Amino acid sequence: MRVALVQYTPDPEKVVAAAARLCYSAHAVPELMDNITPEKAAELVIKLMKMGHLSTFEHVSFQFSIDGVSRALSHQLVRHRIASYSQRSQRYVQETGFEYIIPRRIRKNPESLARFERLMGVLQEEYNEFLKLVPAEDARYILPNACTTSLMATFNARSLLNFFELRTCTRAQWEIRELAEKMLDLVKEIAPNIFALAGPQCITRGVCPEGELSCGRLT
Repeated sequence: MRVALVQYTPDPEKVVAAAARLCYSAHAVPELMDNITPEKAAELVIKLMKMGHLSTFEHVSFQFSIDGVSRALSHQLVRHRIASYSQRSQRYVQETGFEYIIPRRIRKNPESLARFERLMGVLQEEYNEFLKLVPAEDARYILPNACTTSLMATFNARSLLNFFELRTCTRAQWEIRELAEKMLDLVKEIAPNIFALAGPQCITRGVCPEGELSCGRLT
């Protein structure tokens, strides 16, 4: 899995602070931006976070390049609706030598690993044969969820906070949890105060919505 932060809103914490001040000021945004120090921006961002006033966080966006993840992961990722996605198409890009993700528990079991790798080999051979008979847009129907893909994903800061609440939870599937943790590490370097409290709901809210499926961290 390879994750990179491609672009982001410059001075993200200053932007959030200026947007918040605009609601109570007669001054325009450029003037507000000029008069907000990094210290004041950090102070206001933390205050907004604790109050739950997050609409101004939507003015800040982060764009990620994500490579070497499974289609199983990408199907989960795009359920986060307030974000923008572009993904390598199996309709236009032929998977004649596709790479695949092997789940850790399959990898640890010699028998399951052998079966898994044998099946991936069969699917590759059959896919390549199907390409001789039908277009790639039809042949792709036999490709596995394990097949790797590449995406570009753009989130605003508020959506990212929600994403981290759900996907850094130990109840999230291991692969998307690993992705979320890598993304969180990247944005913390750029906007440490915006994401200072980011994480699963047991950390951010002191509650666990998982009921009987809870990992028990709060007990």
